[in-house]
Amino acid sequence: MNRRLFFQKAGLGTLALSSGVVAACSPQTSPQFTDKHFHINRGYHQIPKLRLSMDRIVKETVGLRPFRASGPRLETEQLGHKTIVHNYGHGGSGWSLSWGTGHLARQMVLATNEKKVALLGCGTVGIATARLLQESGCEVTIYTKDVPPNVTSNLATGTWSPASRVCDPAVARPEFRSVWEEATRFSFRRFQFLLGLNDIACWGEEYSVYDEVPQRAGTSAAGGEVYDIPGLLPERVQLSKKEHPFKAEYVTRRSNLMFNIPSYLHDQLSDFMLYGGKVKIQEIKKLEDIDALPEKVIVNCMGLGAKRVFNDEELTPVSGQLSCLIPQSNVTYKLSTRGANFISRKDGIYLGGNGIVGNWDTTPSREQTEKVVTTLQKLMADMRG
Repeated sequence: MNRRLFFQKAGLGTLALSSGVVAACSPQTSPQFTDKHFHINRGYHQIPKLRLSMDRIVKETVGLRPFRASGPRLETEQLGHKTIVHNYGHGGSGWSLSWGTGHLARQMVLATNEKKVALLGCGTVGIATARLLQESGCEVTIYTKDVPPNVTSNLATGTWSPASRVCDPAVARPEFRSVWEEATRFSFRRFQFLLGLNDIACWGEEYSVYDEVPQRAGTSAAGGEVYDIPGLLPERVQLSKKEHPFKAEYVTRRSNLMFNIPSYLHDQLSDFMLYGGKVKIQEIKKLEDIDALPEKVIVNCMGLGAKRVFNDEELTPVSGQLSCLIPQSNVTYKLSTRGANFISRKDGIYLGGNGIVGNWDTTPSREQTEKVVTTLQKLMADMRG
């Protein structure tokens, strides 16, 4: 063997042997880089903490939900030579049911064979109904006291909740369940067409955080979420302690639809105008005002305004206060706990948690805001991580 080649091979062998010995004797260290799946590996999703303080509250509002114990009014009524199609009184389910009950109202309108239609009200129910009528070839004029953002629909939370205060099951007619289900399914399909359009509707994560299993609402006079369609939404999943960072004993998660209310109302009303719809600022105070309209068919989507005009003694307000927190870019979920909840939207993070039956007062209470903020501050302080 060549002498130089021999010493070269011997040197490489010695180096490899010594390197192996050193490596075997050296302490083993983990790779020094960030594990992007850290939270997944620990067993729970990353849930950023909400930054809460009273000085971050920039707006407080009180919205009035139009509740009818028997459920939304969906029927026709004759007023002289005019046909009134009623579509109002959705409680806390107006946003979710707007397209579905609008579709049912549309069918009643089309049965009259009239193409020129007057529509009363410019909230989410009224605008959705007007758009559906346009799609069926009707010429629609909206008569309204005000337009978004100065409507009650602008003061909602913006969550898919088609059974929220929709009726009192002890009073509702037996056939209402099937009507509700038809409207719910139609609305759900319709909202799928809005996904991906300027963030006016999107999917988000929703958490329920309680110290014990919450009692299901539904027996109170103001109703509750007593109806459900299994399989329409992803199932609510109860999480183990390893799957969430909260201190509470009972935590669930599910995916749900969220609505960015300002952009949604602006987008839908703009589409209504784009397709030839007209809006006239004209308050309807009495039946004579309706009789004076040139249209022969009128769709009533006035919400609480229908109480005085149509003498609806069943219609009552359920007030709910919202406090708007400055947006926090990494908080994109909704959370509910005892006495408080919040939902993250593009225009802010909205805190709520109360509902007062029969209350017409729309004056915000600073005390209510402080109560909700304190409750959520404690929940966040108790979070792990």
